[in-house]
Amino acid sequence: MAEKLAPEKRHAFVHNGQKVFEWDQTLEEVNMYIELPKNVPTKLINCVIKAGHVEVGIRGNPPYLNHDLMLPVKTDSSFWTIAPSAALYSFNMDDGDYTTEDGELHITLQKREKGKTWASPIQGQGSLDPYAADEEQKRLMLQRFQEENPGFDFSQAQFSGTCPDPRTFMGGIHTD
Repeated sequence: MAEKLAPEKRHAFVHNGQKVFEWDQTLEEVNMYIELPKNVPTKLINCVIKAGHVEVGIRGNPPYLNHDLMLPVKTDSSFWTIAPSAALYSFNMDDGDYTTEDGELHITLQKREKGKTWASPIQGQGSLDPYAADEEQKRLMLQRFQEENPGFDFSQAQFSGTCPDPRTFMGGIHTD
């Protein structure tokens, strides 16, 4: 049932008509998705995640992203991967490395404050409009209800009026 409350779509941050990244969030994570350039060896992809900063690029070049995060993250449980898609890699027999052909970098940022609703992963860049932010907060609140009451299905539940903060509502989120 929890998968029914997973993000249905990604939010896109577009700058000058070009999609910079897409993102979504759960109670515990913020996920960023960056389309990789074609024909770049995967070992040249560089991603550095710090508590309040992320840097992404191709080694030897200026970074593609080099920004402060909206909120701090847990660096020990944040990570990045190259997500597979159809014909993602080709193998170069000469240097023994894979080359991206069509895929995306997936950055998983572990929220330091579980349940906190993020308006954007990047500080000052591509924040959600008020309606979308309210919808995210509602979805995260339902995720919290689902997590705390696994025998019930909250996927069709609705809020009337303003949704409470999932992090602080009724005594807050209990972490183990």
